[in-house]
Amino acid sequence: MDVARALHDVARAGPFFAVSTGPAGAVPDGAQPVADVLAGRGDALVRRIAHVRTVLGSDDRVAASVTFQGLAALLVAAPFAAAVVHGVLPALTPSALHWIPRTDGPWALWCADPDGRAVPDPADAAAGLADLLLDQHLGPLAAAVRQRVAVSGKVLHGNTASTVAATRRLVVAQWPAAHGRATEVAERLLDTGVLAGTGERIAARAPDRGWSFRRRSCCLYYRARDGGLCGDCVLVPR
Repeated sequence: MDVARALHDVARAGPFFAVSTGPAGAVPDGAQPVADVLAGRGDALVRRIAHVRTVLGSDDRVAASVTFQGLAALLVAAPFAAAVVHGVLPALTPSALHWIPRTDGPWALWCADPDGRAVPDPADAAAGLADLLLDQHLGPLAAAVRQRVAVSGKVLHGNTASTVAATRRLVVAQWPAAHGRATEVAERLLDTGVLAGTGERIAARAPDRGWSFRRRSCCLYYRARDGGLCGDCVLVPR
């Protein structure tokens, strides 16, 4: 099973889907294990929130929410796409996956040549993604963010759900034949654990197929200096 090749292929969907790989002894300069960030070691997360606050011209809560959503998008995109398109769940665990902090765009991700397992069935793919993404990554990331800024857990869980729905949209746009599998995996994730009840699936609005997601919370971006409402926001009129 060539997990690195699957990751290289799904990176075609855009920068949030990119995970660089290489030999274990060739960790890029400045890279930090995701596990360190989740455990509060170092100040990378604090500096990222401060950077986002400056760029957005916002308060700490808006910056924390938007920071979380950006990092969540990076963590979700590649594993979701690999599981849906290639039937492979990469072992991108917090200890194996590394952030490469930057200020000119999304943080980059790197992993030593990763292992993985086959997930031929959508139910298996969703269960594996729920463990990897919700339990290992995003639950601890939400806790780490909330230790630093008083932002609602409901907002952060809504951000995660929004990210899952958006990732499904981007995967289907890049690989239309994967629509059915992407939809089933996304639906199962959205009905799992803390994501259950974070939103509703409504009649599809372009460019979505099948359904669109409407969250029951707001990421707070509208409070940024030049912010506005996202398409799936609870504040958008029906």
